[in-house]
Amino acid sequence: MNHKSKIRNAECSCGQVQIVCRGEPIRTAICHCFACQKRTGSVFGVQARFKREQVSLSGSISNFTRISDTGNQVHYSFCPQCGTTVMLSLSICPEYSVIPVGIFSNQDLPQPSFSIYEQHKQAWVKFDCQIEQFP
Repeated sequence: MNHKSKIRNAECSCGQVQIVCRGEPIRTAICHCFACQKRTGSVFGVQARFKREQVSLSGSISNFTRISDTGNQVHYSFCPQCGTTVMLSLSICPEYSVIPVGIFSNQDLPQPSFSIYEQHKQAWVKFDCQIEQFP
């Protein structure tokens, strides 16, 4: 298997929803926005962005859509059984699927390349790696 055909598997907590991602993500990122804090129940979310054609999903999902701070739609797909968020998509970037890093079985995703919504970051959160920061 060559580097481009790398396959990563992800699933919800109960295993009812499964995702297969082929190839490398476009990027991984940390988000400190209040919506990601609420979605994860933690102080930030970490996501991997893939081209939509790299991602396949099996299982039943429920959806929720909200309006972001910038006025764009954010679509959440989650397992109706266990509630795990399995995918996000942005109306401004419909060609991408955003997968929460924590649901991957493989722990070999690239280190996040940037951190957004830093104005909402908890003061005690620090990273010991090089990462671009955006307000």
